[in-house]
Amino acid sequence: MSSFIWNEDVINEIRARGETGAPRVRGFGANRILPTLDALTILPSQLAGKMPIDFPRENISTEVVIGEGREDVSKPIKIKTPVYISGMSFGALSKSAKMALAMGAGIAGSMTNTGEGGTFEEEKETADKWGAKFVVQWSTARFGVSASYLNSGDAIEIRIGKGAAPGLGGYAPAEKISAEIARLRGIPYGLPAVSPNRHLDIEETNDLRRHILLMREVVDYKLPIFVKIGAGRVYEDVRAAIAAGADAIVLDSSQGGTGSTVEVVSEHAGVPLLGMFAPAMRAFKETNAKENGVRLLVSGGIRNGADVYKALALGADAVGLGTAVLISAGCYVCQECHLGKCTIGLATQDPKLESKLDWKNAGERIGRFISSITEELKLLCALSGHASVRELTTEDLRALTYDAAAITGIKLIGYDQQLPMWTY
Repeated sequence: MSSFIWNEDVINEIRARGETGAPRVRGFGANRILPTLDALTILPSQLAGKMPIDFPRENISTEVVIGEGREDVSKPIKIKTPVYISGMSFGALSKSAKMALAMGAGIAGSMTNTGEGGTFEEEKETADKWGAKFVVQWSTARFGVSASYLNSGDAIEIRIGKGAAPGLGGYAPAEKISAEIARLRGIPYGLPAVSPNRHLDIEETNDLRRHILLMREVVDYKLPIFVKIGAGRVYEDVRAAIAAGADAIVLDSSQGGTGSTVEVVSEHAGVPLLGMFAPAMRAFKETNAKENGVRLLVSGGIRNGADVYKALALGADAVGLGTAVLISAGCYVCQECHLGKCTIGLATQDPKLESKLDWKNAGERIGRFISSITEELKLLCALSGHASVRELTTEDLRALTYDAAAITGIKLIGYDQQLPMWTY
């Protein structure tokens, strides 16, 4: 017999820790119930305001440009959809999986991200072949980072943290570190890959500003530079990233995924997706960041076109997907990515297991999935009277619960006003 508090999962975990003496480590992100964008609804246009758009007879614009209007960016990044693929490393994922992501992003007219492990020749070749924009990540361990690596991208992402493991470094067991991965990362073969929990040479905003300026010089002031943050003190962190000169802020919620983390962190640290927007947009408005060309990208828990619409209406310019695209490629959410025994061939470096993944088929599935989300987004824009994703605002949403209205500042359905706490 068990209770709500002492349920079977809790009992089993306590017994397991009595055997191991260690906290539980697993892949993916939070399992417990947290607020989601399902607590918001989209308002259709009828008689009041704009009339619905006659989609697909009339076009809906979904194009997003990052870096436009920034004086230190001569080559803004342009994607056909506001849905992109978040950073996932070669190491956490197989080579075949990374090539599938690059192919899928290209099919959908979007962008992919190297993650923290550097890149390999075939990943970049696949991205170029299929027309995917290529974001190179500069993370705490600087795995694979060189001037040529930075110049190979269409944008650079400085990863300060990630939502599923905020304040923690990365860890990949020795079983997932092949000779090629060790060479690319510049680490010993046969040992785990461990990355610091922070950039050891970034202690304050001015340090980050200096690094951004250095990168601008390395890429000859061509590429936009993103700063990725695991959502925590959102308002303060976003203001700091804006002050440091970032061209885009990437906010990753606690509902994001990861290849390996300590469960207590993914379950109990960080801010869920619904809670990120209000403090982030307050920071943007106070600094006139949007007017100065800075863009807000969000990730962590985005699943479908409705989530994308709501995120854009709340202030995001684009949204990143990680877990969802892996599921579209065949992942069945066993949450054991960290073991390197993925029977689908996605999260493994075992050649026999990796051979089970037809990466071209997976790439097609990923491309179709992102394209289907974009079509859903267009449909929702049309029924709410918008010919462009850039027209969406908080007035297109209503909160279905008091909690959602309190967290976001969105008008409560029925009451049709902001809660009093938001009017002061």
